[in-house]
Amino acid sequence: MLDRILRLLLGLVLYGAGCALTIEAGLGVDPWTVFAEGLSRQSGLGIGWVTNLVGIGVLLLWIPLRQRPGVGTVANILLVGTSMQIVLWLMPPVPDHLLAQVALLVGGIVTVAVGCGLYIGARFGPGPRDGLMTGMHARLGWPIWLCRGGVELSVLVMGWLLGGTAGIGTLVFAAAIGPLVHLTLPLFDTARHRDPHPTSADTSPAARQIEAARTVERPS
Repeated sequence: MLDRILRLLLGLVLYGAGCALTIEAGLGVDPWTVFAEGLSRQSGLGIGWVTNLVGIGVLLLWIPLRQRPGVGTVANILLVGTSMQIVLWLMPPVPDHLLAQVALLVGGIVTVAVGCGLYIGARFGPGPRDGLMTGMHARLGWPIWLCRGGVELSVLVMGWLLGGTAGIGTLVFAAAIGPLVHLTLPLFDTARHRDPHPTSADTSPAARQIEAARTVERPS
């Protein structure tokens, strides 16, 4: 249990830190961060704090989907945006050089992938955004790729209209994060380490999140 808790906490902190690196790169960020950045520009609040507030708002959408939050859900809301905000505060100014921006972008995406593998593999329940995707799939019967694609396209457009940064980095993030998480998730999946050849079906929310992540990450 202690190992799983540490994986969860470290994974969420790394997730937020990785998002902060992609923000500092200035080449475009993932759709949810575009949305948070747009809201941050309009409200004047730090993007990390806005990320936490967006997580709370998304969690409210779980109610009609009859989803139940877990420890991982609450920890996600509290830690990802907070970690993001702290890293943004601590980071020195980024040199106005394309090579430095690309290095930050790549480092941020890899850090996010490692964070995803850790916190999802800890199996404490999905984050608010992942739970929204799997909840729509379970409740509406839509394919997971359609649920995820529809939601992320919607927040991307709204965030861009609000002033969020969408660019080549957004495309790189979208193309790279799936294959990278496909590599990191098996490394940190605690249940797989305990029983690499399970004989019974696991229908817990955490297990559904694992399967949803694998489904989304498989090439079409």
